[in-house]
Amino acid sequence: MKKIAPSILSADFGRLAEEIQAVGEAGADWIHIDIMDGHFVPNLTIGPAVVKALRKTTSLPFDVHLMIEDPDRYLDAFIDAGSDFLTVHVETATHLHRTVAGIREKGVRAGVSLNPATPVSLLEEILPDCDLVLVMTVNPGFGGQKFIPSMLPKIRKIRGMMSSLERPPILEVDGGITLDNIRQASLAGADVFVAGAAVFGSGDYVGTIRAMKGKLEDNG
Repeated sequence: MKKIAPSILSADFGRLAEEIQAVGEAGADWIHIDIMDGHFVPNLTIGPAVVKALRKTTSLPFDVHLMIEDPDRYLDAFIDAGSDFLTVHVETATHLHRTVAGIREKGVRAGVSLNPATPVSLLEEILPDCDLVLVMTVNPGFGGQKFIPSMLPKIRKIRGMMSSLERPPILEVDGGITLDNIRQASLAGADVFVAGAAVFGSGDYVGTIRAMKGKLEDNG
């Protein structure tokens, strides 16, 4: 089952609890939470204390994406805050296998993310140990960017790499997902679609999420 994960990066930060409740009632499947440190990416967002406070607002899975340097320092804090999925970047995790194993040992599903210019070959050894692979379809750091079309072959390549696995990870895409391109990303092999500006900027959460799911149903 394909899923929509609205990114609260594009929500009204003065009303985060209400925004999360609203997209949940509108049909969102997951809540995507971008954690940015101002170093790995040129932006600052929120920390584990805010995630913990928001955890009380919904029972939907929290899909927490760590766009930070030295993610191992903060794994326990974000796990304790209520993450269901915790994703780190290939580019920042020095001992990636140890990091992924550490997340899973705590009962949280572990994700690995790739920036647009990072080759898929870096996934080969870690792929069987992942619960989720997140393909960035924009350069991370800011919401509202345009989808990079050249990422579609990358999504297809990763889906092909997963085909031989007994337990393939969930394949998620993040960045510039709209009604105009969600079907293409789905046909390329994506399972979960992070949508920030397209949902929170629409003014009609119910209609937008319903329309996105309709695009996914078109191709099964």
